[in-house]
Amino acid sequence: MSARSVPADQRLDYLKWLRFYLDFCLKYRHAPRDRDSLAPFLQKLAEKKQAPARQQQAAASVELYYDLIKTWISAPEANPAVETARAPWDVCYQRLKEEVKLRQYSPKTFKTYATWSGQFQAFLGNKAPGDVNSEDARRFLTHLAVNRRVGASTQNQAFNALLFLYRHVLKTEYELGDTVVRARRTRYIPVVLSRAEVDAVISRLKNPYGLAVQLLYGCGLRLAECLNLRVQCFNFEQAILTVHDGKGRKDRTVPLPKALLPALLEHLEKVKRLHDLDLQAGYDGVFMPGAMDRKWKGAAKEYIWQWFFPAKTLTLVPQENETRRYHMHESELQKVLRHAVRMAKIPKRVTCHTFRHSFASHLLRANYDIRTIQQLLGHSDIRTTMIYTHTVKSRTLKEMTSPLDFSPEQIEFTEGTGSIPTPLHPSER
Repeated sequence: MSARSVPADQRLDYLKWLRFYLDFCLKYRHAPRDRDSLAPFLQKLAEKKQAPARQQQAAASVELYYDLIKTWISAPEANPAVETARAPWDVCYQRLKEEVKLRQYSPKTFKTYATWSGQFQAFLGNKAPGDVNSEDARRFLTHLAVNRRVGASTQNQAFNALLFLYRHVLKTEYELGDTVVRARRTRYIPVVLSRAEVDAVISRLKNPYGLAVQLLYGCGLRLAECLNLRVQCFNFEQAILTVHDGKGRKDRTVPLPKALLPALLEHLEKVKRLHDLDLQAGYDGVFMPGAMDRKWKGAAKEYIWQWFFPAKTLTLVPQENETRRYHMHESELQKVLRHAVRMAKIPKRVTCHTFRHSFASHLLRANYDIRTIQQLLGHSDIRTTMIYTHTVKSRTLKEMTSPLDFSPEQIEFTEGTGSIPTPLHPSER
């Protein structure tokens, strides 16, 4: 800070912002050395109503941290407090990011892989990447299963993250053979709400949160698909919603609920007014996918590209010295939904994804074809959709009677028939 001429009365603030940034990265699983982690951090500060000057100070503090990390990587001996062995791992994280982007995986995939790579590094005690072998991976995965007792899905996620790290970053063999047993993932039956429970939750939500949850249930959307909706995704004339870049980077169309059209149009007017105010304030547009900013200059300010569920505040992008608008953060909707579920006193484990489960289950109960439901959900494999058959009673189960409903006389078989008599009505017992 002395070399950058940071005023003495601001240095404690710089340290405070850096500590907040590192805590944020740890809590939300961002890579602290990755510059892409700065934008969501500043978005969080904006949501907490930090003044623009404070946001700029926080950005300057984190940028200074990035510059120091870059110096340590290129010349680790310049700072004796940093072990030389750590520099190669920073290079690995950068290569990991490049390999993930090269394959056009989602940012969440990189975040997951980077998190497991960091835990793997800590487990090895900062062992140099060049010395890592398959035995290290076997010990780490065994540690997860035996000592940390992680679930099957978590263990398999770590296995796949290390597989990617070994093959595409470390460029070494990842042959574990039979030394590590792959955990068999349990197929849980999804939690499904009744229609009355869905209405009870929605009635306790104010817009735009209630509108978002109604789209989750009415269109079977994933949470990320819902929050990533833009104005151009809605075709009100034909009552069709187009979901772009869903899971697996696939597009699909789903019908819009007719009962929701008036509320959607009313909300669209609010989005239009907010867009007009942003233009008057001279903002730099919304965040665009991929390289759209370079391909179509000015598209970020066009009305059709605006988020349907915009964030309440603008986000500062210090690298470009721009202010842009992001969509509503996932945690914001999740927090409001948890409160509504508690108020509705629903004794079920309800998340945003529960409404997607309820969408599929209710269509199945309404005798919709399983292939149609697969297309509406955007599933690649029909076996994924078939899990919802367990949420609906089959005809056999509907006709079957529990032995608890029989009288003692009824459980005696008729000689020679081996059949159970028709149960008596309670009034006849």
